[in-house]
Amino acid sequence: MDVVVARQAIFDRQRKVYGYELLFRSDAVSNAFDGTENAAATMQVLSNTLMSIGVEQLLGGKKAFVNFDHALLVASMHSNLPPGSLVIELLETVVPTKDLLALCQSIQQQGYSLALDDFTGQPDLASVAHISDVIKVDMRLISREQQERLLSTYKRRDVLMLAEKVESYGEFEWARRAGYDLFQGYFFARPVVVRGRQIPAGKAICLQLLRELRKPDLDFKRLRELIREDVSLSFKLLRYVNSAFFARRENIRSITRALAFLGEGSIRTWLPLATLLTLATDKPSELVKLSLLRARFCERLAQLAGIGSPNEAFLLGMFSLLDALIDQPLDEALGSIDLGGNIAEALLGIGQDEDFLTRLYRLVGSYELGNWDEVERLSKACRIPPAAIGQTYIDSTVWADRAAREAGA
Repeated sequence: MDVVVARQAIFDRQRKVYGYELLFRSDAVSNAFDGTENAAATMQVLSNTLMSIGVEQLLGGKKAFVNFDHALLVASMHSNLPPGSLVIELLETVVPTKDLLALCQSIQQQGYSLALDDFTGQPDLASVAHISDVIKVDMRLISREQQERLLSTYKRRDVLMLAEKVESYGEFEWARRAGYDLFQGYFFARPVVVRGRQIPAGKAICLQLLRELRKPDLDFKRLRELIREDVSLSFKLLRYVNSAFFARRENIRSITRALAFLGEGSIRTWLPLATLLTLATDKPSELVKLSLLRARFCERLAQLAGIGSPNEAFLLGMFSLLDALIDQPLDEALGSIDLGGNIAEALLGIGQDEDFLTRLYRLVGSYELGNWDEVERLSKACRIPPAAIGQTYIDSTVWADRAAREAGA
């Protein structure tokens, strides 16, 4: 059985990751969704998480939100995960019988948390809402006035209110002011655009360095000049070359020697990560992780496809969130580093349908959203073995989390 699990971040009011919702695919991507019952689907998520992937690798110490229905609760499948790691997400389709309510309360007594998904104030689900630890509200399903009424009712009962489909920073700010505790969506990956805003000096230097990386042959003199202009980058470079990773006897104390020691290959690997952290100053750490995850995922998928340049695919993923990193419209942000036609067109959504990078970027986006039918179609178009995509995503997730930790994100 192939492992196909994606994760979506859930944030607290400080935009720190509270947990991840795990998205499930019933079988290999090459097979259309077969209508598997929710119980069987969640069983496989738990099995994949525990046996094939590992809880710590996928969650990084955060909570897992997983869909459960009545049958799965009766089967006590929640006991496969420790109470502190699992939030049992009840679908809005559950029937709130006395037996279900008693079962839910018993599960809570075992230390597990319960979340009610897509609650809009339905009277028949009020009894479930009253015992829930978390209530998830889709901001696209009901008006702000209706949301405010729900918040007024359930906040008094110490329920954590979670806003779903938060797609912009403006929506996040409204939801936070309204009283929501948790937030799910791509708001953290959307820029707060103020036209005419000047890019801070440190970020401007990073963009110039990234432009240099586009050149076939690196200009070491130019790199040295740019890095020396930024104290933070200079410190990161010297700390890196003098780290235990290289086991050097004597410390390197100059930028020139550090660049010469690394060589072109290592510079092309180190510099994007170092500049990414500077670009992401004052941004949620998850933005760095998602940029790295997309970069690695794109790179590995390009290698599987055997089409195009894995290096270009890596840049495609890394700069997919450049607008959010520097708070500029994406077309302006991309213009500042001159990534090249195909990469920029793919990111802006104007690439040709037959272009590989355009298809690859759409494939990654569809996977993140759990749009499995589109993943199947695009994987075939990209000539990527469908059965390998799930494990590639997991490997990329582990790599990105580790890289972000090592870099101090």
